[in-house]
Amino acid sequence: MPRLTKAQLADVESKAAQMTPEDWARLLESESEPLQAPRSSWVPQDLTAVLDGTAEPILPTVGYREDGPGLFYPGRTHWVAAESESGKTWFALHACRQEIERGHAVVYVDFEDDAAGVVGRLLVLGADPDDVAARFLYVRPEGRPTELELLALADQLAHARPTLAVVDGVTEAMAVFGLDPLKLDDVPKFTRWMIRPLVLAGAAVVALDHVVKAADNRGRYAIGSAHKLNGLNGAMYVLEKVVGIGVGVTGRTRVRISKDRPAQLRRHALPGRDGGMAWFGDLVVESHGQEHATVRLFPPAERPEVDRQEDVLRVLEEAGIPLGVNSVAKLAAGRKADVSVALKQLATAGRLLEVDGPRGSKLYRLPDTLL
Repeated sequence: MPRLTKAQLADVESKAAQMTPEDWARLLESESEPLQAPRSSWVPQDLTAVLDGTAEPILPTVGYREDGPGLFYPGRTHWVAAESESGKTWFALHACRQEIERGHAVVYVDFEDDAAGVVGRLLVLGADPDDVAARFLYVRPEGRPTELELLALADQLAHARPTLAVVDGVTEAMAVFGLDPLKLDDVPKFTRWMIRPLVLAGAAVVALDHVVKAADNRGRYAIGSAHKLNGLNGAMYVLEKVVGIGVGVTGRTRVRISKDRPAQLRRHALPGRDGGMAWFGDLVVESHGQEHATVRLFPPAERPEVDRQEDVLRVLEEAGIPLGVNSVAKLAAGRKADVSVALKQLATAGRLLEVDGPRGSKLYRLPDTLL
């Protein structure tokens, strides 16, 4: 049966609005064929592939970790929440560079920085300028978009077919739309107005957000409503700063999974302590000065020990006195178990000296530390 024209559909809708419950009952009891309305999400889906086992699970194929697993699901929404200077922009740009190098287009909607800052970081990571010019679509909104502006953006996305779309600065973005991140009803509005159009372009959409300031109340959520977590259909990452990122230093951020709706990421992670967020990996940003930096996302079981050892050496050098495991772990912002292993390895290699402390404890110092 041919599809209805717009005029015919309008006529059907007009008549349907005037139908009584009895009219609907007679229609449902008749044996006439159902009308073939235009494609709509309200039409029942064909479940054949699901029922016969041929349906393929959605996999995270956008961006990737050092050992191969992907980071984001195509056509799904994702949230990355972190406190300031925890590396969420580096995390996003790392995935942008990977997609650009694969020959894919990337969209970056920036509400926090400017083109010089964002593209500058991308170049610092080693992205080819010609590739950036050809496949990196940078958008810096300065106000709520008009319908014409949204149509123009949609037209560009339709032609570029990006695999990744980053929205940097959710709180600032919601303010542009006149929305409040603390209001439950405003979160789905923002998703519908800002996130949904990017999803419809086929991209894995990644929204960069802030966590609440009080660590005790932070839990698994970004700032504002838990609806951000409940409404996403991809994954949510929470980044935890281990060693600060800066020019000329090696910083590290722990990447944890707060939610994984398609359930394909957690199998590449280690379970969190006490049933908490799974440990997906460590983002290591090694700065070689103003113009070059190396960013790598290591799996949790293969985090380079040299990074932890160098953190320990730095802490002991700055302290200038012998310290125990607990003190070193606190100053290095690392897990006690990791610090203990690093201390023992350094002592075995002769790079640290183990000395007796009070009440039978063990302290560690650099060989040239004055007692």
